[in-house]
Amino acid sequence: MRGVNKVILIGNLGRDPDVQFLEGNIAVAKFSLATTETFKDRAGKLISQTEWHTVVLWRGLAELAQKYLHKGSLVYIEGRLRTRSWEDKEGNKKFATEVVGDNLVMLDKRMDVNNGDHPVPHHHASGTSGGHATQGHGEGYTGLEIPPMNEATDDLPF
Repeated sequence: MRGVNKVILIGNLGRDPDVQFLEGNIAVAKFSLATTETFKDRAGKLISQTEWHTVVLWRGLAELAQKYLHKGSLVYIEGRLRTRSWEDKEGNKKFATEVVGDNLVMLDKRMDVNNGDHPVPHHHASGTSGGHATQGHGEGYTGLEIPPMNEATDDLPF
């Protein structure tokens, strides 16, 4: 039996996407995504629990993220978990588990054009041919290491 590595998240961006262009002008975007679950404890008190996820998007999805996403944006992300490792400047081995996104749906409500604001487009983009915008998501780049976007932030929980 083959394994399954599938992640589905709906959450808000914790910061604007950090986009870099690798050799061959391949775009890669990285951002933190907060997912919050709310439940009642035994006493009936409402408890919120937030988890932070590092999301990586490739190529066309990365370019869409750069153009339309910002801190606070509500998004649906489908993808897979990937753990990578590297050595920091002091030679310490570091690890990061990331969600490599294959599908992105922007869930922010559209702004009313009549109120003078610019409308926020509602895009659905996928690494498959079924989306409104299609592109590859790095399948051919599984061996390519994404350098830490900012080594200082890689020690943070998001």
